Amino acid sequence: MDILTKIITDKRIEVNLRKQLIPIKQLEQSVLFERETISLAKTLQKSNTGIIAEHKRRSPSKQTINNSLNVFDVAKGYENAGVCGMSVLTDGKYFGGSLDDLLTARSCSNLPLLRKEFIIDTYQIIEAKAHGADVILLIASILSKAEIKLLSELAKQLHLDVLLEVHNEEELQKSIMPSLDMLGVNNRNLKTFEVSLDTSMELSELIPNDFVKVSESGISNIEAIRTLRPCGYKGFLIGENFMKTKNAGESAAQFIKDLQQ
Repeated sequence: MDILTKIITDKRIEVNLRKQLIPIKQLEQSVLFERETISLAKTLQKSNTGIIAEHKRRSPSKQTINNSLNVFDVAKGYENAGVCGMSVLTDGKYFGGSLDDLLTARSCSNLPLLRKEFIIDTYQIIEAKAHGADVILLIASILSKAEIKLLSELAKQLHLDVLLEVHNEEELQKSIMPSLDMLGVNNRNLKTFEVSLDTSMELSELIPNDFVKVSESGISNIEAIRTLRPCGYKGFLIGENFMKTKNAGESAAQFIKDLQQ
């Protein structure tokens, strides 16, 4: 069983359990549920850097990235660095994240926050809204066209931006629909975990200009961004590069400074 299949199998069990513990009614009564969201897509369109910085403690491919940085400091640091948005991993078993991380990031920053999660159920979108997210991630490889439509339309009703992630042309073709704001190309093959920027370059021409283009994974230097920008990319999701340092915020600030030179 490949790692993605394993993650999704566990996720179904986890979501069913969460539904029993915290009913939707309770989530909808959360203080943050009525909060006005901030559009990451609009922020990226106006930005000259396009950096979406991630908080990620570990991953199945890299194991531990950094367990010593707390979310509060990272979120503050990223905001001071001038990033466009922050991605917060909320998967516990494989990435060491939690919904509490999202709450913490929300409590101390005004950045658009992306709930980075393996979303397979409408419940998780309501959860994202109740915990202060502005954006949700949908992964085309784990969802059918009907599921992408159902989940993205619910997100739009809740005023959440939708970033849909694809890995190849087939996933892209089934996914294009008006209820998406951003199309993300993941340069990492989720089955082998190998990374290649060619994926973003090849798929860029196939993405309609109605969507903000985002490149994800394997962006570890400013050259990668300079290569991808002419292909129409406005957003660049960077995780491990900042998280593997002692001070993620300072690393992001230095990266943005170098990029603007």
